[in-house]
Amino acid sequence: MRRGLVAISVAALLAATACQSGSTTATPSGSQGGARTIALFLPESKTTRYEAFDRPLFEAKVKALCADCKLLYSNADQDAAKQQQQVEAALTQGANVLVLDAVDAAAVAPLVNQAKQRKVPVIAYDRLISGIGYEYYVSFNNVRVGEMQGQALLDALKANGTEDKGEIVMIHGSPTDPSSADYKKGAHNVLDGKVKIGREFDTPDWSPDKAQQEMEQAITALGRDNIVGVLSANDGMASGAIAAMKRAGYAKIPPITGQDSELAAVQRILGGEQYMTIYLDIRSEAEKSAELAVALAKGDKPAAPTTVNNGTADVPSFLLDPIAVTADKIAGTIVKDGFYKASEICTPELKDACAKAGIQ
Repeated sequence: MRRGLVAISVAALLAATACQSGSTTATPSGSQGGARTIALFLPESKTTRYEAFDRPLFEAKVKALCADCKLLYSNADQDAAKQQQQVEAALTQGANVLVLDAVDAAAVAPLVNQAKQRKVPVIAYDRLISGIGYEYYVSFNNVRVGEMQGQALLDALKANGTEDKGEIVMIHGSPTDPSSADYKKGAHNVLDGKVKIGREFDTPDWSPDKAQQEMEQAITALGRDNIVGVLSANDGMASGAIAAMKRAGYAKIPPITGQDSELAAVQRILGGEQYMTIYLDIRSEAEKSAELAVALAKGDKPAAPTTVNNGTADVPSFLLDPIAVTADKIAGTIVKDGFYKASEICTPELKDACAKAGIQ
């Protein structure tokens, strides 16, 4: 994985790029008139990463590479119709490149076609858009993410001696996000035939609240003492599942996975409530997408190292590697790369846990 993260203050990033979520705003700089315009569309704000990292990192890289580029930004708040309006508005405003993290990646082909008709190139960001060809796809190896989650859970169950003494619950992401299917596939690649799956859910909108409800249903159906582990596709849903288990009176939370390395999740891992998370180098993803967007805006088209078939076309792709992070790996990844500072992670309650994990 391309590393090279430097220490970065989330608060400073947010302050430098403050904007109301869900709005569409232009951020012009440099020359007026014929300035190139790059539009970034993110799907929602419930997941911390989008507003805290993806957006400010993308915008900062564009500005560094293209001082006279204009930026349009929109967050759809998990509303596909709203995102359609945002994309169409950006095209009307003269966007030269679209970087699109689709709310419903299986339904935005008509929007991509609108862009193609205007000769506006499209980059699918984080989620693979299906049904039409376009310029680039930038994401992570999503099947590998699911495999890492599945293997981590299996390792934890074996360490506890519980892999054959109960059932697991699988809480997957939104059915409108094709990445969810990849995560699910990867997890099943590892877990099928090795553990008993008691309940399995696809969670609309990646909602922590819905994940909590799903976990409550699983506890009622399977029995509290019969659940030995939880495969959660991301940290937000893990928080919901953990809330359900606490409410059900679990003395000790069974191993549960996550993804995105949210600050609260990193703290839960140190505190023993969550077993692991997947660390995604969002800086590399955002900056590579910005580099490609600027290149396309200038009329260039860099070669991609691979392609991904979206069911219609082989899309030139940049796929980054995920990293599985347990408590003993936080210092050498998340902290080392400046994703969070030790001072942000190590609350007074976690002082001893941080010292044990070598976080300082």
